[in-house]
Amino acid sequence: MPDIITQDGTIKSDNWVVVSRPAEGESLDIPSTPALIPVDLWLAGKEHFEGRDEIGVWLDSHDEPETLDGLVNELPLIAVNFPKFSDGRGYSIARLLRERYGYQNELRAIGDVLLDQLQFMKRCGFDSYALREDKDASKAKECLNFFSQTYQAATDNDEPLFRRRAS
Repeated sequence: MPDIITQDGTIKSDNWVVVSRPAEGESLDIPSTPALIPVDLWLAGKEHFEGRDEIGVWLDSHDEPETLDGLVNELPLIAVNFPKFSDGRGYSIARLLRERYGYQNELRAIGDVLLDQLQFMKRCGFDSYALREDKDASKAKECLNFFSQTYQAATDNDEPLFRRRAS
């Protein structure tokens, strides 16, 4: 099983399987282990997946999080795919899921996730991270807390630095 990094830098085994989108004409093949399926396929078969704690969804960077409005907390895990490290749309998706749609469960970054992005992902509301396979997970704890202070308000601290400074 691959490793997953938690928000505090702990490395643990990941028992969730990311199910790829089936090819045209093929059906969705869900394994017997906990599975993350494409969000549009979950929405299409929502009544079939309802109440199943072993089924979560993943959003690609072009998917709109508002499709889950009112449904987010029915999902035990939502993953956001970063197709390449330079695609920042996943950060916005995470903030929207947390702040606008009130998602309370685990939010995971998957795809082209690099060590230097971890603290920024954490600030946007991600709880866990599936690093790209060629990256050293043992360095994650340091990267999650690289900066001691931040200027902007975010999901981890809703007060900007100028409001936190002593007068």
